[in-house]
Amino acid sequence: MDTTLRDGEQTSGVSFSASEKLTIAQLLLKEVMVDRLEIASARVSAGEFDAVKKITSWASEHDYLDKIEVLTFVDGDISVNWMLEAGAKVMNLLTKGSLNHLTHQLKKTPGQHFLEIEKVISLARSNGIKCNVYLEDWSNGMRNSPDYVFQYLDFLTKQPVERILLPDTLGVLTPRETFEFLDKTIKRYPETHFDFHAHNDYDLSVANVMEAIKAGVHGLHLTVNGMG
Repeated sequence: MDTTLRDGEQTSGVSFSASEKLTIAQLLLKEVMVDRLEIASARVSAGEFDAVKKITSWASEHDYLDKIEVLTFVDGDISVNWMLEAGAKVMNLLTKGSLNHLTHQLKKTPGQHFLEIEKVISLARSNGIKCNVYLEDWSNGMRNSPDYVFQYLDFLTKQPVERILLPDTLGVLTPRETFEFLDKTIKRYPETHFDFHAHNDYDLSVANVMEAIKAGVHGLHLTVNGMG
């Protein structure tokens, strides 16, 4: 999955107009032939909404709509309604992949978070939207609260989701840890599709991606020129 238009745009000084996003999306899908394209975060701005509408309109006409994905949030029906208005059909739901993020940022229990996630997934599915799920801060979750991570995955693998997306949110993983954490996860849930989302804070993203492939991960996230 290419996320140049979402994660890549978080690079300092980088901002794409709606027309630029459409042109880049067309090139990545038609010329580079990426499998999937994450193009935006829901609810960010009117400009972002306009860009998503332009891309989904073009993608619908050219049979690419199922390849267009949008980052969304655990916010009841707000992100789902945004997706419906924007014409997008695949959401990447951002959830908490570490106990630290859950307790200190959301100040919620695992049970509360899981129930809210289940409601969003159910609402999205009932409106014809496919769901992938990000475990934000998953790498630190595996380091410091693996029991929580596996409790969450035990729940999540029973939900009607397409893919589970495992990010090294702070770019802290070593290659050894990348292999160890993914190998353990994939062996525990052999029927589940897992993506790995590396960050390059310590120049280890390529090495970590190689270890993720060795561990048997099913999908990788990338950006043009490593932006983001």
